[in-house]
Amino acid sequence: MSKGIVYLVGAGPGDPGLVTLRARELIESADVLVHDCLAHPGLLKWRRADCEVHCVGEKPGPRALPQDRIEALLVGKAGEGKRVVRLNGGDPFVFDRGGEEARALAEHGIPFEVVPGVTAALAAGACAGIPLTHRDTGPAVVFLNGREDPRGKNSVDWRACAKLKNTTLAIYMGTARLAEILRELIAGGLAPGTPAAAVQWASLGRQRSVAGAAADLAERVARAGLSSPAIVFVGESVARRAAIDWFERLPLFGRRVAITRDRDRNSELRGRLEALGAEVVELPLITVTKDVDRLALVEILAGLGSYDWIVFTSANGARFFFEEFFKGFDDVRSLGLLRFACVGRATAREVERHHLKVECMPSAATGESLAGALIATGSLDNAKIIVATGSLNRDALVKKLEGARAIVDLLPLYKTEKTDLAGDPAADDFRRNGADAILFASSSAAQSFAGQAGALRTAPGARRPLAGSIGGRTSATMREAGIPVDFEAGTATLDALVEALIERLNGRGGV
Repeated sequence: MSKGIVYLVGAGPGDPGLVTLRARELIESADVLVHDCLAHPGLLKWRRADCEVHCVGEKPGPRALPQDRIEALLVGKAGEGKRVVRLNGGDPFVFDRGGEEARALAEHGIPFEVVPGVTAALAAGACAGIPLTHRDTGPAVVFLNGREDPRGKNSVDWRACAKLKNTTLAIYMGTARLAEILRELIAGGLAPGTPAAAVQWASLGRQRSVAGAAADLAERVARAGLSSPAIVFVGESVARRAAIDWFERLPLFGRRVAITRDRDRNSELRGRLEALGAEVVELPLITVTKDVDRLALVEILAGLGSYDWIVFTSANGARFFFEEFFKGFDDVRSLGLLRFACVGRATAREVERHHLKVECMPSAATGESLAGALIATGSLDNAKIIVATGSLNRDALVKKLEGARAIVDLLPLYKTEKTDLAGDPAADDFRRNGADAILFASSSAAQSFAGQAGALRTAPGARRPLAGSIGGRTSATMREAGIPVDFEAGTATLDALVEALIERLNGRGGV
């Protein structure tokens, strides 16, 4: 078999939104994905279902797999003719092993490509309000490795670095030796009052930062409990942090929020929360899988031209419908004059991605509201309607449509099942650390949580979460299951749920 290729890809500083388009493209097409612990778990969701995954680092610091074995893994998988993506936190050529891995690949004649990433210092500076360069106070920046070289060959001469004028020092992997490094800088002539700061987990909701002066930063960092992965900055530009620290002022910064949608649908809500500064814990309490009624599908597709409307009550239903439709038809015009109705914005996007117009969408994302919006069109008398359903769909929508003299055919496309989170790392994190809030966007998630309440009980000392509901029906289910409703969205949409969360955590909201 011909040799494959290896892509040495920068996974960025943490936030998945800060990886390159090229990185995402390669992850989506990879046969093999090799990643370290600093690559955000969300990046792995972009891989194909049949992609082979290898985690080669369990936690910051010592690698789970020795470097020579990582290189052998890359060479071996590429030698099998596979497309291999090696994800390195930050940039593969900045204080990482990308150079060593590239050399090993070259020695074995394996083709490779290097895809740069946003290195930690850039993200830490940007997210902590520390400009690495500034025309007035710091026209230069130097990246330094704070980890002592055990061979003694490449250790940094800190006293020499102290003599660099108008320069911001960005020190990687230096928290363990921070007191020693700062003493050496001061001994080399750095003014003890020089502004300094440390930033941990830059760009993520769990980011923490401590600022001070070169003389006392180590003590402040130790008192705050900051550790790796962290970047330390020393220089006059750090003083500007107080005025332009934007990230840590976001409305959900420092808050831990647990979300309970299925894994495929969690990403939208997660993205909204992380953009507001939250640290998100995913508890996928339900699983949605395709489960098509083949007889109903064949009959409906054969008579598509006779239908007036197709109604989607979830993005899953819309996605699965088009997957099945395009198995039998290669032209979207085969849908004829079919009109589309969707329960909400996320569902509508699944239709619109096929360049089709959604003609009916209610302001509140509920089945009853969708039925009301359809009835308001005045087009239902003797209209033939397809309703794409799942295993837990309620019949209220269908009854209202039939009450308006519509002829309704059901098309079952998926099933929703409770997920057993026993042994799930995220569930373990939730038990140990808790959260500020847990969000329920469906009755099925609330029922699943209640069924696993014992296994998800938070440990003593963990944060006890407030429980938020997307709407009245979910709230009723929560109360029936013994889950207190601490806040509820004004309308049944994700935007409204997030707004209610912000108001409640800031002490302004309620049920």
